[in-house]
Amino acid sequence: MLGGRWRGLHHRHAPTLWPWSGLQASGFAEKSAQDGGFAAFVVERPGRPGALAALVAGTVEYRIGKAGNPRGRVGHVFSVATDPDARGRGYARACMEELLGWFRARGAGHVLLNASPEAEPLYTSLGFTRDPDPSMRLLL
Repeated sequence: MLGGRWRGLHHRHAPTLWPWSGLQASGFAEKSAQDGGFAAFVVERPGRPGALAALVAGTVEYRIGKAGNPRGRVGHVFSVATDPDARGRGYARACMEELLGWFRARGAGHVLLNASPEAEPLYTSLGFTRDPDPSMRLLL
């Protein structure tokens, strides 16, 4: 797609489909094997097999159900990256659309992500809105 090749990562395939970095591949494979609620989609650089143009990764988390999300399933996008030389070609958008479809297929009631100012226009165009509740962090 879009001049690159799509790769959906699954725990049994990640080490052979992710030559970009063995360390990242094993970490993604381990996460996927833990609960099956993990997915990553990548576009390889056209003409450079094994080199990434873009990547997205996310998980489905389970929380107590409530109005608007009775199943309690929440999608969380935790990694989005595009090679600086491949920006502006629609690769991250295409990967995000695949991940959003994956979340929908698993019954996620909503999707959360943290957006950099540079990436916010992409997420807004996909329908994301700013969440009024600020995040908090505890470093351990």
